[in-house]
Amino acid sequence: MREGLAAVKEIFVVTHTEATHHLENKVGGWYDSDLTDRGLREADTVAERLATMIRPGDVEIYSSDLRRASQTAAAIAKRLAQTTRETSALREINYGVAGGKPQEWLDSRYAPAPDDNRLDHDCGIEGAETRRDVAKRVFPFVDEIVGRRCETQIIVTHGLTLSMVVAAWMKIPIDAAGFVSFPVKSGSITRLRQDDFFRNRAVLSVGDVAHFSGI
Repeated sequence: MREGLAAVKEIFVVTHTEATHHLENKVGGWYDSDLTDRGLREADTVAERLATMIRPGDVEIYSSDLRRASQTAAAIAKRLAQTTRETSALREINYGVAGGKPQEWLDSRYAPAPDDNRLDHDCGIEGAETRRDVAKRVFPFVDEIVGRRCETQIIVTHGLTLSMVVAAWMKIPIDAAGFVSFPVKSGSITRLRQDDFFRNRAVLSVGDVAHFSGI
């Protein structure tokens, strides 16, 4: 290892497991829903899978401060005997006044983004964030934790936010992130790795849910 550089760094990005707003067909975003009973079991399954994937040594766990993410992170932290650091930087995109309303309410009012400026489009919903808004909080956070010397880090977040985490990891400029999308399911694991010599940032897997095959 070259002096001053960390060894191989791995980041595991986890999307929260099943939450009540999924079953109630409500808009998520910043609406603060809890995990369902199934979601809690799924979180334990994710934790067990991560325990088989991470290397021995220090592990840092970061989570969105919304309950469905922090509850998923709590299961992981318990399994790995670690603590969780919660942050609003990892929240899902804010759907403004649509948060917590029936999904049909949003669907009937949602204005699709134009191709010429998807980054600054707020869907036509009062108080909603744009993709740029999400990127402006996610990108600095990713840069900060990548710069830490801890070799294994876990990020627990949400579907759209995961796309911005991966974009930040890949050093895609914010102005080019309007079309970035990595569709994943709830409870998925995305694995990122940076080697200690070339410093290449690899995306080893996206949205893996093989750990749910037996439940």
